[in-house]
Amino acid sequence: MERKLSDEYEEIVCESVCAIVEGCRCPVLMKTGDEWQMAEILSVKDHETRRYFYVHFLEFNKRLDEWVEEGRLDQNKVYFPKKVQASRPSSPVAGDVAPPMPIVSTPAAANLKKKNKKRPIEEVNDEGDSMPGTPAPPGPRTTGSLLAHSNDDVVTRMKNIEMIELGRHRIKPWYFAPYPQELVSLPCIYICEFCLKYRKSRKCLARHLLKCKLRHPPGNEIYRKATISVFEIDGRKNKLYAQNLCLLAKLFLDHKTLYYDTDPFLFYVMTHLDNRGFHLVGYFSKEKESSEDYNVACILTLPPYQRQGYGKLLIEFSYELSKFEGKLGSPEKPLSDLGLLSYRSFWSQSILNILFTTKPTEVNERPSITINDICEQTSMKKDDVISTLQTLGVISYYKGGFVIVLTKEMIRNYEKASQSVKIDPTFLHWTPKDWSKRAKW
Repeated sequence: MERKLSDEYEEIVCESVCAIVEGCRCPVLMKTGDEWQMAEILSVKDHETRRYFYVHFLEFNKRLDEWVEEGRLDQNKVYFPKKVQASRPSSPVAGDVAPPMPIVSTPAAANLKKKNKKRPIEEVNDEGDSMPGTPAPPGPRTTGSLLAHSNDDVVTRMKNIEMIELGRHRIKPWYFAPYPQELVSLPCIYICEFCLKYRKSRKCLARHLLKCKLRHPPGNEIYRKATISVFEIDGRKNKLYAQNLCLLAKLFLDHKTLYYDTDPFLFYVMTHLDNRGFHLVGYFSKEKESSEDYNVACILTLPPYQRQGYGKLLIEFSYELSKFEGKLGSPEKPLSDLGLLSYRSFWSQSILNILFTTKPTEVNERPSITINDICEQTSMKKDDVISTLQTLGVISYYKGGFVIVLTKEMIRNYEKASQSVKIDPTFLHWTPKDWSKRAKW
């Protein structure tokens, strides 16, 4: 019996697991052990007497990709791509200005939106903080992110590193990263948490630490409050560190290949200070010159520090720099799903802070504000402000005009989010540079 999965796949009864080849799709039992999901076979390998399959769960993030044994495959529902033959060998593993809108708080305006459900401010989600870049066209660079990979590149679609050790943390990578081939086959890569150089064993790392004098990232410390510091690193002056930072970041950022030309970029590295030194928490990069006024090209919070508010701090810091520059900024598009969640959470909190604190200009009048007012106070671009207001669902049409409706639930979520740690601009010691003068590079 044959049933089509799509125009490119057909279901064929599979009598043996040996017939399953790369490109096939079938239900695979997820690691939780309680759910079967359709997955694509990316690679096949034999180890001793067992056969293993590297699978990608369709419509799931690639970080869930893994090697599975044949027992987790449903051989009764195998879909073969029509262009792939069963004899195929396995590959090696490897904008107009709007009038001011009155701000209305509930319950007085509760009846304005009976038909529409309000969406509360999202909680800050630091998981991943990744934003895939756009491919760079031939000629001069027009974007500041890392170059996107082709989905047809099977090798780079597969995780190639089992584990890394960075300081006190052992971290399982999420994605492919082009570390030297002689290190890829090792059970763990050991990375110096201060200079980010990599070694093949803990013994080699110990010898390196005897010589490494760094206890903080190179560059200028431009912010410190309590245990949080931010260092500005010039990709031209500290090329090796910048390259190693990009290489490390590639382990946790999808759809990217490495730019070894770090000269056009500045890197802002956030650290946590203790008696042993400044420990890398995360970073973001930005172009020295951005034709689109992007204030972030690439951003990452390392997994051990995710869901602790550091991602929001990195985003907030990027907008504080934009305020110092007197510009409206925005992250390079498109954003990943997790990146969009993190940014929208920050945008929502920033906008709600302004809406809740805006006072009326006259007695017995409701407070009013324009989109441009919000942009000026937050350094956010108009498109980002409008999309966030739409996502929050706070704009309503009332008596011939637009009003902003704030619910009690929004107030509760805002008060909860307001208790988190924030960037204090009085501790930021930084002067913008005119990078259009090439001599300053």
